[in-house]
Formats: sequence, structure tokens, C-alpha cells
Amino acid sequence: MVKKIFYLLPLIMLFFSCDGEKGTEIVIPDDVPKETFEIAKESIDEIIQSFSGPVEMAALMSDEGIAFSKNYLANTDIIGDYDTNFKKALGLGVLSADLGYLNVYNQTGLIINHIQVIKRLADDLSIGQFFDFQTLKRLTQSKDNLDSLLFLSTYSYQQMDEHLRDNNRSNLSALMVTGVWIEGLFLATQITKKNINLKKFRDRIGGQKDVLNNLLEILRAFRAKDKNFADLVKNMETLKKDFENVKISIKPGGSKTEIIDGIPVVMQLEITIIEITDEQLLKIIQTTEEIRNKLIAL
Repeated sequence: MVKKIFYLLPLIMLFFSCDGEKGTEIVIPDDVPKETFEIAKESIDEIIQSFSGPVEMAALMSDEGIAFSKNYLANTDIIGDYDTNFKKALGLGVLSADLGYLNVYNQTGLIINHIQVIKRLADDLSIGQFFDFQTLKRLTQSKDNLDSLLFLSTYSYQQMDEHLRDNNRSNLSALMVTGVWIEGLFLATQITKKNINLKKFRDRIGGQKDVLNNLLEILRAFRAKDKNFADLVKNMETLKKDFENVKISIKPGGSKTEIIDGIPVVMQLEITIIEITDEQLLKIIQTTEEIRNKLIAL
């Protein structure tokens, strides 16, 4: 698994508290499948440990002087009206990615609206007990808190994922992961469509090839029991074909010395090489937009 993954999880639960009560009794909504969905815990844990969040891409956009655009955001009115857990979990992930983008660009007015819809979706999914409005409000007040947001999002998602697993609801966890990833990729591709020669953005997008492969492994575990998952996998496999000829290679870099337990240790560095043509990139941009728009219009 590639260790430097650019988008995959959140910000997803930067807005969920680290100190949620594990023993809290919850009510499982009627449309939650009662069967246990079995996927290897190590698979999703490895992905969670690897993600750096949409907030990093948004920060790169800002650093490159790329202007904020409200047009890239998903419509909160549509997502707020989702009527099934499948849609709500996907929507929660999508809005989480957008929240990272809004935070980097200090769009305070829009952030409040996103928080309100996110909180409603979380309550509908019976995971609202993890929501900590005060922590979210404090961390979204400054770009200087990005490291804290990334740490909190990773740790909090692990806690929530464990909670969902304990209640045989890991399918919702997989959907939130997917929502964050596709929206993050959408933001990146929309920017790149207008700045196609920016190598940083091309590399970030090309590097998603391995992430998508791993995400598909998780989603396929649910498709036999849920037609919605089968349709989602079919869409994502279309995108996988567009990534097939993107080449990712790892080459030795320099070295650095770190002090570990008082002992100097020489560590070999690696360089990731992404090879992606204009044709491949434009196809990925097009397919990503089609799938993302299809998903949020559910």
C-alpha cells in the first residue's frame, strides 16, 4: 500500500469528538441491514492511517493562489434531504471534504451551514453522540490548526469506525470513506482542469490509482448484500479503468539521520514518480465529475 495517500479520509470526522462515550445506547434505524458485513479491519485501518485529508489539497490550492469557488461545493439542500442511510453516509463524507476546503479559504458563513447539515446527517445515522460543536468551531477558526484537524480526524474516525463495527454497521463507515474520497478527487480534478500543467496537482491525482484499488476492495465486500453497493462499485470500476495506464514507481532518494532512543539511525528516503499523460488526466477528470455528480444527485 502506498504510504503517501493524498485524499482518502477526512477531515471526515474532524467534527466528531475524540471523547465520545463508547457505552452509549443507540437506536438502529429500520433500513440498516441486519447482516454483519465482514471486511478485514486491517484493510480499512491501513487506509485510515494513510490519509492526509482533503484539507491538504485545499491548502495546496490556496498556496498556489487559486481562488475559492463556491461552484465546486456539493448542494447542502439536496444532501440534507437524503432519505436513506446509504445516501446519508455518502453525503456525510462528501460534506466533510467540502468542509476542509471551506476551512482553508476561511469561508465562515458557508462553514456554519455545512456544520448544521453534517450534524443532522450524523444524528440521523445515530452517530451524533460523537459530534462536538465546540471543538469543530474552535479548530475551523484558523488555518494554523490544520495539523490538529488532521490528527483529530484520523483518531476520531478510528473511534467511530470501531463503534459502527461493534454494531454491525461498517457498511456506513465504508460509504463515508467513499464520499470523502470522491469529493476530494472532484475538487482536485476541477482545479486541474483549469491548470492542467501544474505538476503538483497532476501528481496528486495520479497517485490516487492505488487508493482507488484499495477502496474498491472494501466496497466489493458489501455489494452482494446491497444493490446500492453493487451500483457504486460499478461506477468506481469505470474510474479504475481510466487509471489503469497511470504509472507509479518508487525510487531510492537520499538519506537522513534521526536520533531514536539516543542512537543515530540512518533512514533511506524514497521518491514516488507519477507518470500521467494529458489524455489520461482529462479522462479521469471527466469520469470523476460524472460519478460525483451522479452520487450527490441520488
